[in-house]
Amino acid sequence: MTPSLYNPLVLLIVIILAPAYPGAKIIGGHEVKPHSRPYMAYLQLRKGSKLFVPYCGGALITPKWVLTAAHCEMPIASGQFLQAVLGGHSLSKYEKSEQRLRIIKQIPITKFNNRTMKDDIMLLQLKTAAKINQYVNVLNLPKGGINDMKSGTTCTVAGWGKTKISNYSYTLQEVEVKVIDRRTCNSTYYYNNRPEITKDMICVGDSKGRRNACYGDSGGPLICDKKYTGIVSFGGKDCTDPQKPGVFTLLTKKYIDWIRSVIGLPLKDAEELY
Repeated sequence: MTPSLYNPLVLLIVIILAPAYPGAKIIGGHEVKPHSRPYMAYLQLRKGSKLFVPYCGGALITPKWVLTAAHCEMPIASGQFLQAVLGGHSLSKYEKSEQRLRIIKQIPITKFNNRTMKDDIMLLQLKTAAKINQYVNVLNLPKGGINDMKSGTTCTVAGWGKTKISNYSYTLQEVEVKVIDRRTCNSTYYYNNRPEITKDMICVGDSKGRRNACYGDSGGPLICDKKYTGIVSFGGKDCTDPQKPGVFTLLTKKYIDWIRSVIGLPLKDAEELY
């Protein structure tokens, strides 16, 4: 059922406008405890009082910056603007815990390639700083970047995307997934190097394709060993193909250095700042 907060015509429009990359719905997961992931953001297009459904997710990394995927870059028509919604759990109703902050800059990494999906990372600058409280907080960047994760490592990913092929979720969902070896992910049985899973990407999923992220969760954070490890990037067409697991941008040192260069963080571990 479509919540009254959203106009069905507007829903259709935003589906047409939204980035057309598989890699954005939570499959096989469960609803999280409300406000237990205070760093989660959902990105929304707005025109006047009309609210479009979220098109991507992200993570608040400082009070004025959200980290997401480069393929989530959204063209803005006259009279429209983008906002990041923080502190929310349900999309079907307004919550007093919410902070709706206007996005004034979309800054994808200059090397992003929408064919190979390399460098699928983007920063969003907020017009005003988020107020840090029990509902809204930052997700610390990984200390020195992530080199890689051992195959079989259990990770979690969360978002407001689809829970089935035809059904969207209106509450924040989360699913556990496991890291798949990069060589395996590039093998003939899996992606067959089309596109190539590079050292700056990480594959996660499960052997039966029952747990994954997909449409609507793009840009959301992957958490492995309690660290911010990756960003939802792409996956199989219907997000349930075990041969096409979820692929995430891995937060390697080069990306941490790029983030710091853009937002002016000093060259020390971001985890020490907040």
